[in-house]
Amino acid sequence: MTIEEGLANVRKRIANAARECGRDPAEITLIAVTKTHPPEMMNEAIRLGVTDIGENKPQEVRDKFDKVLPVRWHLIGHLQTNKIKYIIDRCAMIHSVDSIKLMDEIDRLAVLHNKDIDILIQVNISGELSKSGIAPEELESLLEHAGALSKTHVKGLMTIAPKAEFGDPAIHFQNMKKLFDSVKSRKFENVEMRELSMGMSGDFEAAVKCGATMVRVGSAIFGARNYGQPSA
Repeated sequence: MTIEEGLANVRKRIANAARECGRDPAEITLIAVTKTHPPEMMNEAIRLGVTDIGENKPQEVRDKFDKVLPVRWHLIGHLQTNKIKYIIDRCAMIHSVDSIKLMDEIDRLAVLHNKDIDILIQVNISGELSKSGIAPEELESLLEHAGALSKTHVKGLMTIAPKAEFGDPAIHFQNMKKLFDSVKSRKFENVEMRELSMGMSGDFEAAVKCGATMVRVGSAIFGARNYGQPSA
């Protein structure tokens, strides 16, 4: 499978899933996940029309940034406070924010760089111990804290569902959409429930049918990752 074939197939599947539930495919942003893949592959995808890419590790953003064509960068993996410096002036959105401490440090560096940055709050909707993210009942405290931030803006929520062999991911996506809609119906300063980031290569169609506005797809576009080689 070439990148062109993989990308065309994913776009078709997103469009079909959207239409099946009465949604406009244009509502869904495809984030091409480029973890471990070199800039050459990323640039090929961008030339084929990819507008948003996602990286799991801040170091990969730092190392690849100047070698990649203009594109919107998303940090989608776990983020430690001491690694924010690698992405603060490079990423348009951080999907994996899961603590007030992290929110504050992102905002401190955003102010330092005089840059507004959008974030999503990562929710562990399934309660799976191996997953990052806050419990749903902890969400309100982070949303209330958003009002104290000056350059950092909450634009929605993100989740990772358990793999399909551990049950139907749609159940977790449906619960996430209910939580998203519940927050959307309330007023929090500096919070706009615009984006719901959920769904990856194995379950993005279910996520689209449950209301995802962003899907994060890597292997279905680029093929299997090569963890034995440098990423850049």
